[in-house]
Order: sequence, then C-alpha cells, then structure tokens
Amino acid sequence: MSLADALERAAGALPAAADALRDANGDPDRVLDALGSEGAGPVLVWLLANEVADAGELLESWVERDEGPALLAALDEAELSKPARKLLRKARHRLRSRGVAVEEPTPEPRVARLAGGEGEGLDAAFVSPIDPTGMRIVTWIEAHPGGGARLLQIVVDARRGVVECEVYSATKGRARRFARDLANRDKLPATPVEQSAARALLARAVARQPADRPLPRAFAELRSHLTEPADGATPGELAQAALEAQAGPAGVRRVVELLRERVILPWLLPQEGLRAAAEKLQELEKGKIIVSGPRKREQAEEILKETAASLVDAEEAARVAEWLRETAYLLWKAEREADAGACLGAARDVLDGSPQESELPLALLELALAPLLERLREEEREEDESSLLVKP
Repeated sequence: MSLADALERAAGALPAAADALRDANGDPDRVLDALGSEGAGPVLVWLLANEVADAGELLESWVERDEGPALLAALDEAELSKPARKLLRKARHRLRSRGVAVEEPTPEPRVARLAGGEGEGLDAAFVSPIDPTGMRIVTWIEAHPGGGARLLQIVVDARRGVVECEVYSATKGRARRFARDLANRDKLPATPVEQSAARALLARAVARQPADRPLPRAFAELRSHLTEPADGATPGELAQAALEAQAGPAGVRRVVELLRERVILPWLLPQEGLRAAAEKLQELEKGKIIVSGPRKREQAEEILKETAASLVDAEEAARVAEWLRETAYLLWKAEREADAGACLGAARDVLDGSPQESELPLALLELALAPLLERLREEEREEDESSLLVKP
C-alpha cells in the first residue's frame, strides 16, 4: 500500500483532518503544512497504530522539518506496537545525530492519542446490523485492568434477550486493529456507537430476558459494568432524536423498496405464522383440484394478506418499530439520512397502526416465503406457455 492509500484510510478514520489529508494527495509536507503540528499529531498516531510501514515514510519526511522534534516528543511509546516503537526510536536517533535536541518521551502525550468512541481507540463499542431472526452482535472494547485490552462480543436477540457472550484478551494494538477491521469489513460492517448507547441497548436486552433463560455466565459477571448507568439513549433513540423532522409519511413505501433492493436486512415475523402460511401455500401448490394460474395467484395473495394482518399484534409491532429505529441509526451513520428518516417514519406508522403500515408486514411475509411464491409463479408461466388460447 502507498502512503497516499494509507492517508486516505486515515481520512476515513479522522474526519477533522479528512479534507487536508485528501488534498495533500500523498505528500507528507502538504499534510503538515495544512494541519500544523497539533493537527498532524493524530495522523501520525493513527498511522503508527494501523499502517506502520507507511508511517515510516511519513516520519522520514517530518523529522527534517522544524516541527519534527515536537511531534516526536509528543508520542507515548507505551501506546505503540513494537514495530512502531522501533520506527520512533530510529527517527529520534536521526535527529540526535544531526545535533537536534530531542525530549525524552513522557508518560502522557502532548498531542493526541488514539481517541475512543469512534472505533480507533480503546473504550469503544460497535453494533452489527440486525439479522432477519432479530439477533445482532454488540462488540465492547476497553482497556483491561490487568494491562492490554479486553474485547467482548455479546449476541442479543429481540425476543430472547442476551443469548451469548464471549470475552477475549488482546494487546492494545491488536484491539485497535480488530476495531478497525470491524468497521471496514465488506460483509455486514459494524457501526461505532457511544458506550452509553451500547449500555442502554444491553440493558433493554436484559430487561426482556426470559425468566427460564439465565444470562450467559461471562455477561452476568460483568452485567453492572456493561449496563449501568442505563439512562442513556439506545442507538435507535439517538437517530430518532436527530432525524425526527425527516420521519416522513412515505416511510413504509421507502422501507419496502430498501428491503427489495437488499439495502437493509429483512425482519422475520413470528415463526408460527410463517409456518402456517407456508403450509397453506404448499397445499395450493400441490392441490389435487386444478385451478387456473390467475385464480391460484389470487388465492396466494389472499393467504398472504390474511396472514400478514394476523401476525403483527401490539407486541410484535413494538419489536418491528425497534428494528426500524435501530436500522435508522445504521443508515444515518452511513450518511443515508433520507432513508434513515424513512425507517423512523415507518416505525411511527407501525406503532400508530396507520393504513399504509399493512404494506410492511405483507412485504416481509413475501420476502420470507419467496421460494414458495416463485414456484407458484413458475407454474403459472408454464401454464401460460402450454395454453393454446391466445390472450387478448
């Protein structure tokens, strides 16, 4: 990877420096000129933590500048990996060999260390998208009391509360790399959240824990640490507070479009209802009485509408609304504010029982039963092709 590529990645992680980094087009001097030593410090820290090879190229250039000694003195070796510390010591040696006085590293850096809360430092949290079964992963990263870092991956379920919790120990550098990979992976990237929002989300999950399902042992041991104080807003509530004005009346229709375009993952309605609808459609598909294609399609539509109307009671509506609000947060952070507003509008319609709300459970049902419905459509197409009649 080139320095220009590394700086582009740094721009994605450091919004305050993004414009200067992109305008520099890989030129270290232009970066330093645009940001100054105070603004360049976080860039150097990020590269040392995430792109060590390219950080070396940046250091070689910056130690020749007047700002070089101050930048190096501001770094804390304890926060760096072994390769990064080696680069730093090499740069300091170069300065001393030229007769430049270099301050010894101090316990606390004077410029910036990796910040938490947005995935690049410790004390961070992430949420995955909600999968069709209602489950998602909350990832929690923090400094370990005994040194290094502690990582927790907690699986929460919209109906069953906290279902799994795994705890891992890692070095601080590895924890940062893990956080970076979570946010940047191609498949189901996780989205950073404030730890207060993660606590609120986990507290809600604990509140719906069934009495006959104990909390996972690892989670139970850290429960108060992970859920208290629980007076913060969940990610979905943060999105609602920020985008309430964009929660428009056409939200359900846009959500249906997003579902069919596979921009967002669908929500599976209660299994019992899905199973009953599937059985009826299978009977229709294998029925002994010959029914014309159009009539079979009408019967399938009747089955879907009846089932959809019966599946979303008040309790399920609350779950669907929560799914929509949490999905709104993910879209908001992905800079799709209009679509996030559509999800919020749809959540309101689901809870209010607005007329257009019925479109959503019907669309969710069709997505869940898509293979069966496709077989019925294929039968109709075959019937049309085999018919000797010419349709007007």
